[in-house]
Amino acid sequence: MIIDFYKFQGTGNDFILIDDREELFDIDDSILIMSLCERRFGIGADGLILLRTHKTSTFEMIFFNSAGERSTFCGNGGRCILAFAHYLGLFKVECEFMAYDGIHEGSIDQGIVSMKMADVEEVNVREDSVVLDTGSPHLVKIVENIKTVNVLKKGRKLRFSKEFGDYGINVNFVDLLDGVSIRTYERGDEMESLSCGTGSVATAIALYEIGKSNDTNLKIKTSGGELTVAFDYDGTKYTDIWLSGEASMVYSGEFEC
Repeated sequence: MIIDFYKFQGTGNDFILIDDREELFDIDDSILIMSLCERRFGIGADGLILLRTHKTSTFEMIFFNSAGERSTFCGNGGRCILAFAHYLGLFKVECEFMAYDGIHEGSIDQGIVSMKMADVEEVNVREDSVVLDTGSPHLVKIVENIKTVNVLKKGRKLRFSKEFGDYGINVNFVDLLDGVSIRTYERGDEMESLSCGTGSVATAIALYEIGKSNDTNLKIKTSGGELTVAFDYDGTKYTDIWLSGEASMVYSGEFEC
């Protein structure tokens, strides 16, 4: 069987997108997904995303990490599937879609893809870090100079620490030397990502929570580009959270399975 695919990226976070509205793709074939995401022998991507029909939303997003595992929500992946759905003609300006953590709103304006995230009610401020869930679990840790941090070594140690259980946590290192810059170790992929959408949202909220930022419309510098996180805070929870940035198609092709 021949399957068409599309490669999209959002600030360097890249994904294989498949229009699977006819549900022909085998979601249980983790070996195939992993081989497609492999960068030397496959297409190469941080994950694979299926676009499927949904009864009450414009579409449904099903996300797999590069290890072939169905995973929690991916912020930049969500923005990329919005760009893909727009390319397919499923909406013009605004839409909503179903994902792992529920319904998300989205819009595209002059090439900027924006997506509404789930509300955040619990933020755990620790002595040297902040832990919260923005669709995926994240630890945010401020460092003095992000350029000198060994993200793989330190990120892996925190990701696999016993307190976070079998599934672990994503780890974001943040410095405030020139605006807000982050580098993220992503679980599942087990590597540093050029950009992390849910990590950027987690960082913006964490900094606001601990008083390191009073900006509810914050620009986040990632290795792959700039993202903007906007939100409201009513004293008890964070709502109306929007993640915005560029997202575009890199190329398209087909594979046989």
